[in-house]
Amino acid sequence: MKTVRLTAAQAMMRYLANQMNEDGVPYIAGVWAIFGHGNVAGIGEALHGVRDRLQTLRGQNEQSMAHAAIAYTKQLRRRRAMAVTSSIGPGAANMVTAAALAHVNRLPVLFVPGDVFANRGPDPVLQQLEDFGDGTMTVNDCFKPVSRYFDRIMRPEQLLTALPRAMRTMTDPADCGPVTLSFCQDVQAEAYDYPESFFEPKVWRQRRPEPDAQEFEAAVAALKAAKNPVIVAGGGVHFSGATETLKGFVEKHGIPVVETQAGKSALAWDHEQNFGPVGVTGADCANTITEKADLVFGVGTRFQDFTTGSWALFKNPDRRILALNVQAYDSAKHDAIPLTADARIGLERLSEALGDHRFTSPDSGIKAGWFAKADAVTAPPMDGNALPTDMQVIGAVQRQSRDNTVVMCAAGTMPGELHQLWKAKLPLSYHMEYGFSCMGYEVAGGLGVKMAEPDRDVIVMVGDGSYMMMNSELATSVAMGVKITLVITDNRGYGCINRLQMGTGGAEFNNLYAHTNVNPISIDFAAHAASMGASARKVASIAELEEALAAAREATVTTVIVIDTDPYPTPDAGGYFWDVAVPEVSPRAQVTEARARYEAALKERR
Repeated sequence: MKTVRLTAAQAMMRYLANQMNEDGVPYIAGVWAIFGHGNVAGIGEALHGVRDRLQTLRGQNEQSMAHAAIAYTKQLRRRRAMAVTSSIGPGAANMVTAAALAHVNRLPVLFVPGDVFANRGPDPVLQQLEDFGDGTMTVNDCFKPVSRYFDRIMRPEQLLTALPRAMRTMTDPADCGPVTLSFCQDVQAEAYDYPESFFEPKVWRQRRPEPDAQEFEAAVAALKAAKNPVIVAGGGVHFSGATETLKGFVEKHGIPVVETQAGKSALAWDHEQNFGPVGVTGADCANTITEKADLVFGVGTRFQDFTTGSWALFKNPDRRILALNVQAYDSAKHDAIPLTADARIGLERLSEALGDHRFTSPDSGIKAGWFAKADAVTAPPMDGNALPTDMQVIGAVQRQSRDNTVVMCAAGTMPGELHQLWKAKLPLSYHMEYGFSCMGYEVAGGLGVKMAEPDRDVIVMVGDGSYMMMNSELATSVAMGVKITLVITDNRGYGCINRLQMGTGGAEFNNLYAHTNVNPISIDFAAHAASMGASARKVASIAELEEALAAAREATVTTVIVIDTDPYPTPDAGGYFWDVAVPEVSPRAQVTEARARYEAALKERR
């Protein structure tokens, strides 16, 4: 057996550079790295040695680097992924939030945090977390509950088993998610005689599991017995590459489709069978259909509470749930009829079994009525001096977008209103991180989306609160020449949570700057963005916003547009119950009244 002598870090990077996807390109597209004590000597030297084959990317914050990596893989339907490495201690801990985000959203990313010395010679090393009762515990153990696979590399030869397991996890459609390889810093620098065969190029193909025969028989029977079925399209439709399959399925069989946040853009917004967003942030037409459905057919959805109206939406007393999902955990939720299979394969097999069976489509008039309401709230304001709403900002962005534009967001007011109001024409033109709804994902996420698809316009919709949480990768966007457009809506605080606080009977408190115990502040976001190299301006109206967006589309550098908005209005139409517990006892009448409404709503849950 021929061997090659390499340090463990060199072996890791050489191995990663030779892992291919079925398109014949490296699966790991690059390694985001902030070097420090714990990874600069071992991993840093190793990355320098493969820099012609495995790109090293430099970010400003470990969490935001990981967000960029996560957005990248999501936009590419998990066909490629990235790695992120950090020093030990705070650098590693910074990535835990991003690992949780990837875990919730079933997205692959490889975390390689530095760790303590395996030989414990300098124990305790700088930044080491010491557990008084467990000598093996380090800060990297925080990754365990938010990783699909976790391993601690304490010997160089352990890579021979750990790396293939990591790749299997990231490329498996059912188990897909974040992997953490906690890399002891002395081991990174240790040499070992690795088999040369370990570094031969390997292709990782996407498995497409076929349905189990008995599950399939039950699924077909449930569909044939249904009178008013509805398909809930989730993110798995995109990950499976099943958008065209779904389109053909619903056109042939006449089943209406409603879309989750992750599933939005699976069908064009104006497709006759697409009845729009469902659930808490849903459209009237979608929720009306889903309320009456006797079979709720989930395709690639995990039935999050926003999708189900906290399980109050499915009101038909005879309703059943059919769940087509590649992960058995998701296909068996809430006593569903499980169909554990690849989404595309499952739809193809079901269509064959249904033959010419066709359902009666709902009245398209309810869809037209919904979009009439949506168009009204997104239209330019009649009063040019009024403070615009977020809905009107969405309308301006929509009018200045093209079919290939990707609008993206994650937290605050915009996710709900974009889900309701945005008209997505092409698959993956809507990128929403709403599984974890992580404030601060937006700027870094926009960078990752643009890196994944350089030919598409990427417009990041972000509130002032999320922008303040994490904005440093704006500088990375400028430095790398990866152009994105940011629209910052400044409502002077956390407007979304302020409205939720009011809706549950609470007093306005500690959300908007006006209701905190700090001095009033006015942040010049345009000046801040410009200081990082972006082309930035503040606009005073919706008309000016549209002019700025048109200019940004032609610009060659990242553009930031800031507009003040009214923190209070939301769409009057649409929406559904969301279970946010209201205090049973309070001296405030508003809370008591909200509790009564809450208890009444709970009675609707099935």
